[in-house]
Amino acid sequence: MKLRYRVTRTGMEPYEVNTNLFVVVAWERKFKTKISAMRDGFGYEDMAYQAYEASKLAGVVVPVTFDDFIRQLEDLEVVDQEQENPTHAEQSAEHSQNF
Repeated sequence: MKLRYRVTRTGMEPYEVNTNLFVVVAWERKFKTKISAMRDGFGYEDMAYQAYEASKLAGVVVPVTFDDFIRQLEDLEVVDQEQENPTHAEQSAEHSQNF
């Protein structure tokens, strides 16, 4: 699953960043959870952490500590969500029907 966040920090123009596998794994490690937990309860702290890591990867200058990043947040929203299916079940089903 890829998320695109719109981040608004105090004194800065809003910007958008995308998550990737690295960001999701960093989030899983930090919160000792799995990506499946996103369906059951994904809070603002989770979103903020992913936006923090994605910002660093995108070359956006962020505070050294995550808490300082949170202090600067005025708004944080998901603007796009891409569901990924690693098994490509639709393609597999089509492929098996051709045999």
